[in-house]
Amino acid sequence: MAVKAKKAPADIATLTKAQAKVEHKRLALEIERHDQAYYQEDAPVISDAEYDALRKRFNAIEARFPELVTGKSPSQKIGAAPSGKFKKVRHAVPMLSLDNAFAEEDVLDFVGRIRRFLKLDDGDRIDFSAEPKIDGLSMSLRYEGGELVTAATRGDGAEGEDVTANIRTLKDVPQKLKGRNVPDICEVRGEVYMTKQAFLALNKKQIAAGEAPFANPRNSAAGSLRQKDSSITASRPLGFFAYAWGQMAEMPAETQTGMIEWFERCGFKTNPLTKLCHSVEQLIAFHRKIEEQRAGLDYDIDGVVYKVDRLDWQERLGFVSRTPRWGIAHKFPAERAMTVLRDIEIQVGRTGSFTPVGKLEPVGVGGVIVQNVTLHNEDYIRGIGGDGEPLREGRDIRIGDTVIIQRAGDVIPQVVDVVLDKRPRGAKEFHFPKKCPCPLHTDVVREETATGEEGARARCTGEFACPYQKIEHLKLFASRRAFDIEGLGEKQIQFFFEQEWVKEPADIFTLPARNAKLRLEEVEGYGETSVRNLFAAIEERRRISLERFIFALGMRHVGETTALALARGYGSWKAFHDACLKVARDDEEAIAEMDALDQIGETVIASIKAYFGESHNRGIVERLTKEVTILDAEKPKSKSAISGKTVVFTGALEKMTRDEAKAMAERLGAKAAGSVSKKTDYVVAGPGAGSKLAEAKKHGVEVLTEDEWLKMVGQ
Repeated sequence: MAVKAKKAPADIATLTKAQAKVEHKRLALEIERHDQAYYQEDAPVISDAEYDALRKRFNAIEARFPELVTGKSPSQKIGAAPSGKFKKVRHAVPMLSLDNAFAEEDVLDFVGRIRRFLKLDDGDRIDFSAEPKIDGLSMSLRYEGGELVTAATRGDGAEGEDVTANIRTLKDVPQKLKGRNVPDICEVRGEVYMTKQAFLALNKKQIAAGEAPFANPRNSAAGSLRQKDSSITASRPLGFFAYAWGQMAEMPAETQTGMIEWFERCGFKTNPLTKLCHSVEQLIAFHRKIEEQRAGLDYDIDGVVYKVDRLDWQERLGFVSRTPRWGIAHKFPAERAMTVLRDIEIQVGRTGSFTPVGKLEPVGVGGVIVQNVTLHNEDYIRGIGGDGEPLREGRDIRIGDTVIIQRAGDVIPQVVDVVLDKRPRGAKEFHFPKKCPCPLHTDVVREETATGEEGARARCTGEFACPYQKIEHLKLFASRRAFDIEGLGEKQIQFFFEQEWVKEPADIFTLPARNAKLRLEEVEGYGETSVRNLFAAIEERRRISLERFIFALGMRHVGETTALALARGYGSWKAFHDACLKVARDDEEAIAEMDALDQIGETVIASIKAYFGESHNRGIVERLTKEVTILDAEKPKSKSAISGKTVVFTGALEKMTRDEAKAMAERLGAKAAGSVSKKTDYVVAGPGAGSKLAEAKKHGVEVLTEDEWLKMVGQ
């Protein structure tokens, strides 16, 4: 099949601003789709390695063109929301995740960024702790007065599941901390895991009992820990490695390795392979050594973690969205296998986007049986890459082909290549549908890029008239990361939608009042108890945080991080709603105010304008707000002089980098905005300040020098 490659520069350094804007938008759409699949639908369609490659290129474009920065970056996503099976626990300090490195060059870049941020010379030594990255379940253990009081999973980073009773059954978790210098409050964090030997023994028992075996040690550890009956957990051989911490009344050590030693003195098991490294060369050598030892270890690892050893430097480095600047996970290469592609099916997403999913002859990859593979879009199947260059040397994918698949992490894998020598004569070319498979058979179009060119993503034009999109909106609304209504999963939503009992979000909250007519308890699969529990769960979610409510509306390009930025920026539903209506009417002042919020850009604003500009959507929102109470956004807990203030940095700062200044402001409870508006409180201007300084003078915003700023914040 002949493939016509599209012209597109591969090197980010050669991109013009216009080209960068086009690719930035394309990547944002692609990443948003995968975020939705992974976090909202529990149905990922891309490997960890490919997801991180997309994110890396997206971040690189934003680094070169900071004016393109929006709130859609996948680097701001954390974990997944609690399942609702256990009581929820709010983490005093968020459980954030590490960024990933897949190549040695990524590690060099990581260390280089740290040097630049801290303004260190090449001769200044940076010590790093290095340890194997356990493939288990993250856990936070809270001790008060030395006694274990709570154990919680990571959850979505802010809120996890209370599994205290189950954790108390683990021999590696002390009920009372040893030693004398134990802070009154301390949270010890680490990984719950199962050894390979224990995993094999457990699966033998599962099979002997006529039950399905677990896929891998990580899944068996997670399943064992999430048992309602703690005696089942106690019967499972689980271990725990301590390596991090959350809230601490005081710090027992000044370095990462010092904290590891303190964990040991307290009675915890720590990974004996942890090592202190003094250079990039030592980090890479350690990674190679651990990779060689990987097969011989009795627990699963998927890489090596590097952390800056000095805790005062960790404090200075701070975080970028969900990830710390001072740490990174250097992953091992992905695993591969060969199998036959039996069919290709189209899935229609919440925003109408078409995702082709390949159905495979089941094959084992890294201990997991794989049956589905992501095929991304029409171009990907035809052999055209995201940058327009030939993919797989232009080889297309056909039904009946023998394909090489690659899996990295617990996600649906990707096709690496097609084995043409094994292509049967009857292999069928896949023709992308021109009509939506929904009953309306609405037209399918390929999205246009910012320059008017045809993009790779195909989308149904039916919008809310398309049943697939309606139902996906409802699934998002009730999902764990939105309203989180226990007992109202995808199957229940599908059933209620087909019965025409729930056609829009407000209908969920009127179900109890309508049940005298519906008689849900008489429906197969339900009963009085399950219906009572469902209605109680619906009633419990009538109070919702502002950021969750904004996210639950399902506006395109408004993911969790963007919803949180909007909630913090406006503070209340009334303020946000009023601003959205003004934006929909092209109110320049309202648009400028929204644009000034950090992480919010023209793509998000255009999406909000389109959503609230549609009377059908406004009606959905109005009917919903009559059923629920939307809580104001949490105010900053910091009591600093700048808490709650909005600050813009411009010009060349001399005593710290721009990133370090923003991190400091946010740590002290301020909002670091990207542009100046009349609601900006301070502009910190260094040498070379230009248009932002002029905007500050125009709006009468107080301008501070860097020294004045540092004096104000007490630095």
